[in-house]
Amino acid sequence: MLVTPAYAATAGAAPGGAAGFIVQVAPLLLIFVVFYFLLIRPQQKRMRTHREMIDAVKKNDVAITSGGLIGKVTKVEDNEVELEIASGVKVRVVKGMLSEVRANGTKPAND
Repeated sequence: MLVTPAYAATAGAAPGGAAGFIVQVAPLLLIFVVFYFLLIRPQQKRMRTHREMIDAVKKNDVAITSGGLIGKVTKVEDNEVELEIASGVKVRVVKGMLSEVRANGTKPAND
Protein backbone atom coordinates (compact mmCIF):
# COMPACT_ATOMS: atom_id res chain seq x y z
CA MET A 1 0.00 0.00 0.00
CA LEU A 2 1.25 3.40 -0.90
CA VAL A 3 -1.23 5.45 1.16
CA THR A 4 -1.06 5.36 4.92
CA PRO A 5 -4.31 4.70 6.85
CA ALA A 6 -4.10 8.04 8.69
CA TYR A 7 -3.89 10.01 5.43
CA ALA A 8 -6.78 8.06 3.87
CA ALA A 9 -9.04 8.67 6.87
CA THR A 10 -8.69 12.46 6.71
CA ALA A 11 -8.86 12.86 2.94
CA GLY A 12 -12.61 12.38 2.53
CA ALA A 13 -13.84 14.19 5.64
CA ALA A 14 -17.16 16.04 5.32
CA PRO A 15 -17.38 19.72 6.20
CA GLY A 16 -17.94 20.19 9.89
CA GLY A 17 -20.14 22.41 12.00
CA ALA A 18 -23.43 23.97 10.91
CA ALA A 19 -22.72 23.71 7.20
CA GLY A 20 -22.29 19.96 7.43
CA PHE A 21 -25.54 19.61 9.38
CA ILE A 22 -27.48 21.63 6.79
CA VAL A 23 -26.02 19.56 3.96
CA GLN A 24 -27.16 16.36 5.69
CA VAL A 25 -30.66 17.59 6.61
CA ALA A 26 -31.53 19.38 3.34
CA PRO A 27 -32.34 16.20 1.34
CA LEU A 28 -34.62 14.96 4.12
CA LEU A 29 -36.49 18.26 4.18
CA LEU A 30 -36.80 18.21 0.39
CA ILE A 31 -38.23 14.67 0.50
CA PHE A 32 -40.76 15.71 3.17
CA VAL A 33 -41.89 18.73 1.10
CA VAL A 34 -42.35 16.56 -1.99
CA PHE A 35 -44.33 13.96 -0.02
CA TYR A 36 -46.52 16.69 1.45
CA PHE A 37 -47.48 18.19 -1.89
CA LEU A 38 -47.79 14.93 -3.83
CA LEU A 39 -49.35 12.59 -1.23
CA ILE A 40 -50.55 14.16 2.01
CA ARG A 41 -52.28 17.30 0.71
CA PRO A 42 -54.33 15.60 -2.07
CA GLN A 43 -55.42 12.86 0.34
CA GLN A 44 -56.64 15.45 2.86
CA LYS A 45 -58.59 17.18 0.08
CA ARG A 46 -60.23 13.88 -0.95
CA MET A 47 -61.16 13.14 2.65
CA ARG A 48 -62.67 16.60 3.07
CA THR A 49 -64.81 16.32 -0.08
CA HIS A 50 -65.95 12.80 0.93
CA ARG A 51 -66.94 14.05 4.40
CA GLU A 52 -68.89 16.97 2.86
CA MET A 53 -70.66 14.57 0.48
CA ILE A 54 -71.66 12.28 3.34
CA ASP A 55 -72.89 15.19 5.45
CA ALA A 56 -75.01 16.46 2.53
CA VAL A 57 -76.82 13.16 1.80
CA LYS A 58 -80.61 13.50 2.06
CA LYS A 59 -83.76 11.54 1.43
CA ASN A 60 -84.51 10.55 -2.22
CA ASP A 61 -80.86 10.82 -3.29
CA VAL A 62 -79.32 7.91 -5.18
CA ALA A 63 -76.33 6.53 -3.29
CA ILE A 64 -73.66 4.05 -4.27
CA THR A 65 -71.88 2.09 -1.56
CA SER A 66 -68.25 1.02 -1.66
CA GLY A 67 -69.51 -2.54 -2.13
CA GLY A 68 -71.31 -1.56 -5.34
CA LEU A 69 -74.93 -1.41 -4.16
CA ILE A 70 -76.98 1.31 -5.79
CA GLY A 71 -80.11 2.44 -4.04
CA LYS A 72 -82.43 5.28 -3.19
CA VAL A 73 -81.99 6.87 0.23
CA THR A 74 -85.19 6.47 2.24
CA LYS A 75 -84.01 7.49 5.72
CA VAL A 76 -80.98 9.39 7.04
CA GLU A 77 -79.74 9.02 10.61
CA ASP A 78 -76.59 10.25 12.36
CA ASN A 79 -74.27 7.42 11.32
CA GLU A 80 -76.44 5.33 8.99
CA VAL A 81 -78.64 5.65 5.94
CA GLU A 82 -81.37 3.33 4.73
CA LEU A 83 -81.21 2.43 1.05
CA GLU A 84 -83.99 0.92 -1.00
CA ILE A 85 -82.13 -1.30 -3.46
CA ALA A 86 -85.27 -2.91 -4.96
CA SER A 87 -89.00 -2.50 -4.54
CA GLY A 88 -89.64 -3.25 -0.87
CA VAL A 89 -86.01 -4.26 -0.14
CA LYS A 90 -84.27 -1.89 2.26
CA VAL A 91 -80.80 -2.12 3.74
CA ARG A 92 -79.04 -0.04 6.36
CA VAL A 93 -75.59 1.23 5.43
CA VAL A 94 -72.99 3.07 7.49
CA LYS A 95 -72.56 6.57 6.05
CA GLY A 96 -68.80 6.18 5.77
CA MET A 97 -69.27 3.35 3.26
CA LEU A 98 -70.99 5.57 0.70
CA SER A 99 -68.67 6.16 -2.23
CA GLU A 100 -70.93 8.40 -4.30
CA VAL A 101 -74.16 10.32 -3.84
CA ARG A 102 -76.13 11.47 -6.85
CA ALA A 103 -78.82 14.12 -6.74
CA ASN A 104 -82.42 13.03 -7.17
CA GLY A 105 -82.69 14.14 -10.80
CA THR A 106 -79.51 12.42 -12.00
CA LYS A 107 -80.09 9.23 -13.98
CA PRO A 108 -77.63 6.36 -14.26
CA ALA A 109 -75.59 6.18 -17.46
CA ASN A 110 -77.29 3.11 -19.02
CA ASP A 111 -80.94 3.95 -18.35
